[in-house]
Formats: sequence, C-alpha cells, structure tokens
Amino acid sequence: MPRGTRKSEVLAGSLISSMNHALARLMDIWDGLGIKEEMRLSRMEEFKKHIEALFNRMIREEVEMKDRIERSIQISTKQLKTLCHELAIEEYTVDENMTVLQTERDLRVRLEIVLKEKNERLEELKKLQEQDVALCNDLCVTPYYIPTGSIPSRQQIEELKEHIIIQTKEKKTRLLVFSTLRAEIRQCLNEMGRQPENPFEKDAICEDEEAFFLTAENIKALKVLKEQLEMKKESLLSSLSSLKERVQVLWNRLLISPEEREMCQKVPQYPIAEAISLWENELLRLEYLKKANLKEVVLKIREELEMYWDKCLYSTEQRNAFTPYYNDDFTEELLSRHDEEVARMRLQYEKCKEMLDAVNKWETSWGQFVILEKKATDPNRFSNRGGTLLKEEKERVKLQKLLTKLEEELKSRVEAWEMEQGHPFFLKGQRFMDYVASQWEMHRRQKEREKQERNLKKEEHTPFKTPIKRPAGSCIQGTPNNKTRKINGTTNSVMSRTNVSNYSTASSSSSQTLNGKVPLPTIKEEITKKSTQNTEAIFNSTVNENL
Repeated sequence: MPRGTRKSEVLAGSLISSMNHALARLMDIWDGLGIKEEMRLSRMEEFKKHIEALFNRMIREEVEMKDRIERSIQISTKQLKTLCHELAIEEYTVDENMTVLQTERDLRVRLEIVLKEKNERLEELKKLQEQDVALCNDLCVTPYYIPTGSIPSRQQIEELKEHIIIQTKEKKTRLLVFSTLRAEIRQCLNEMGRQPENPFEKDAICEDEEAFFLTAENIKALKVLKEQLEMKKESLLSSLSSLKERVQVLWNRLLISPEEREMCQKVPQYPIAEAISLWENELLRLEYLKKANLKEVVLKIREELEMYWDKCLYSTEQRNAFTPYYNDDFTEELLSRHDEEVARMRLQYEKCKEMLDAVNKWETSWGQFVILEKKATDPNRFSNRGGTLLKEEKERVKLQKLLTKLEEELKSRVEAWEMEQGHPFFLKGQRFMDYVASQWEMHRRQKEREKQERNLKKEEHTPFKTPIKRPAGSCIQGTPNNKTRKINGTTNSVMSRTNVSNYSTASSSSSQTLNGKVPLPTIKEEITKKSTQNTEAIFNSTVNENL
C-alpha cells in the first residue's frame, strides 16, 4: 500500500473489486445456464437496484447521523454557552481543527463537566442556605441573598460561606454574652431576694437558650435590664448601709451590749431584702429605746458633735452659734436638732476632708517651724555640740519652704472649692488665707517682743564698760537727760547706761591722771565682749555658707 493511502480508500477499492468479481461470477453462472440477454439485463437491473438501495440506505443513515451530530453540536454549544453564563465562567471555544465527531464529543464531555459543576453548586448552595437561614433566624437578621432559581457563582458561594462564618461567630459571641448576662441577672435577683416580674425577665433567666432570640435588640435589652437590676441592688445596698450606720450610731449612743449587737451582725447580707427587713426592725427597736433615754442620747450626740467641730477646726464663735447645744431641756425636738446638726457637720467634714487633711499638715509643719524658730533665738544654742545647730537651721529653712509651698497649694484648692461650693471656706472663724496671714503676723510680733525683752534683759545685766576717751574740752554735763526715751511704753535703760558710762569716764580720767593707763579689768571685759561678737559672726557666716 503506497504511503499516504488511507485504509478506507483501500477498503473501497477492495469493495469495487469484490463487486466486479461478484458480477463476473454471476455472468459465468448465467452463461452456464444459458440465460438469454433479456433475462441477464433483467437480473442485472435487479442486482443494480439491490446495490443502489443498499448504498442509498447506508447514505441516508449516514446523512441522518451527520444531521444528528450537527444538531447535537448546536444544542450542546447553546447549552454550554447558557451554562457558562449561569455559572459565570468563561465560554468554551471549539477548536477549528477538530472534525465534526471530535467537536461533538468534545462539546458533550465539556457539557457533562459543566452540568456536574452546576449540580454541585446547587447542592452546596442548598446546604449552605439551610445553615444560613437557621443562623439568621436565631439572630433575627437577613440571610445572604441569592436570587431564587439562579446558579450561584463561585464568588457568591465564597461570600455565602464567609457570611455563615461571620454569623456563626456572632451567634457564639451573643450566646456567650447571653450566658454571662443571664448568670449575672440571676445572681442579682437572688442577692436582692426578688423573683422575675415580667415575661422578659422570665425569658432572660430561662434554662432553654433556644427559647431566647439572640437579636441585637434583645442583647441590648438584657444589658439594660442588668444595669437596672444592679442600680436597684446598689440602691438597696445603700439603704442597707444607711440602716446599719444609723443602727451603729444608736448602738453607741444607747450603749448597747456587744451580745445584742452580735445578734444583728450575724444576719447574712444576702438576700438584701431580708437583711433590710431585719435591720429595719432593729432600728425601730432602738428608736423606741432612744425616746426612752433622751438625755443620754443627746449627751452622746454632743460628744460626736464636738468631735466634728474639732475635725473641722471650728472657732468658739462658730460652736456657740448652735444654741441647742447649751439647752438642758431634753426633748425629742432637741434631739432632732442635734441629729440634724451632726448630719450637717458630717456632710461638711466629708466635703472638706481632703482640704482639712492638707490644713492639718500645714499646721503640723507650722508648729515644728515655730519650735525651730524659738530654738534659733535661744542664747544657749552656742553651747550645743555635734552639728545640732546646723541640722536645726537646715530643718528650719526646709520647713519654711514647705510652708510656702503648702500655702500656695492650699490657696488654689480653697479658691476652687469656694467657687464650686459657692461659699467661703472658714478655718477657726476666719477665711483660710486670713488665718495663715494672722499666724505669720502673730509670729512676727512674738519675735519682736522676745527680741525687745532680750535687749532689755541684756542691758540690765551689762557690766561697766571701758570709758570712751573724749576730746579735750568736751562737756558731759546734761547728757543723761538728753538720752532718755521710751520703747512700747517702757523706759529704756539708756539713762542707766549713760550714768554708768559717765561714772566710768570720770574714774578713768582720774586714773589716767594718776598713772596715764586704762585699768586692767576694763580692758579684759572689752576684749571678752569683742571675742564673743567675733565668734557669733564667724558661726553665722559658716551657717549661711552651708545653707
């Protein structure tokens, strides 16, 4: 067989050869039978008809097959195009080099693949939508929207999966929040000793989590309910605490024994409603006892009132302003007024507590400063050893700086407090800065008085001084009368000093006339005085350098 010849062509040649052989055989048979020409032609026509009918039938079948394949290609192409559009994938392109059969087969295989993907997507969509709808029903949110009857794209499938993941996380979060809030609400109700009062509260503490819709509004409502219950609980606790304080005050005023107190103190705090009821009963009992012991109660209240007066640094005038304190007619009205005054002082102390603590710090520092100031003016301070003077001086300077700083801070705080409260802050009957200024002024005056007293005392005990040599011809007559003066209503001792000086000068002149020398005791006294002055100057200079 020559190269390039197809088997079908060889088979076709073989078919033609077989037909020729078959026809030749028929001719031989006819010749042997002696069939005439007319019969031969008739038989050959019959043979021809059979052959042509066979060929025509075969051709017709093949044409039908060709038409069927072409129609299949058209249908498959159309279906594939539609499916590609529905599935949002790229359209399939047929290879032009393929035959009709190859094209039909390729399209058919591709169509099966796309149909399978479609069915898989629809099946997956069904399952995902069931999960999404269930989650969204629990959370009362809108499910992920995919048009009914459409085939979801890969992106839509992924978005739906992501939506389900988000909603699943949200449900877990809300379930956790719900569980936490439910436990807190239950605890709050139990602590208050109270039952749920409405359907929402009943649903909030129910055991079946599925019975409660985990909507954002419901979660928000649960948080609001919890806050409301906590506020009610705090209110009850505040009432309970107030009851306890009132009972404690009456216990102290009525001198109730520890055994009686212990009976009430053993009462459990929870449920609060029961505890309040028990403490209220105790308060009623004490109120009855209080009325029966008015005098003792009022005297106890007065002790408490004095304590707050001391804490608030009240002056005598401020204390005297409360006249019921000095009333000995012990009535319920007097007791009531004392109770009101104690409550007012307690409130005032609480408002000013921080400032009063700062004022106490200033007063403590002020007391220490005054003591060190007094030591600094003590004439016997030079007899100390071991650096005590230097330490005291450093401490005094440190306290002086601290006082200045505290006064500045207190001034700012007092001004802010007065602006906030709308009334001045008094300390021992004076505004704070006026009180501080008065303390400094009193200290200054005290120092002046002490200085004058020291000077007077020093002048009274001063020994005879060395006479001063006067120029020749000077007159000392009338000097004492011109030197006399008064300081703060007290006659100065200048006169006595002048007389002593005159007497010393006269003695000196007499002595000088005798031997021309100053007496030895006078020279020693002058040297001792100058030595003491030099020692003081050196010490003060050393202190200043170290500071």
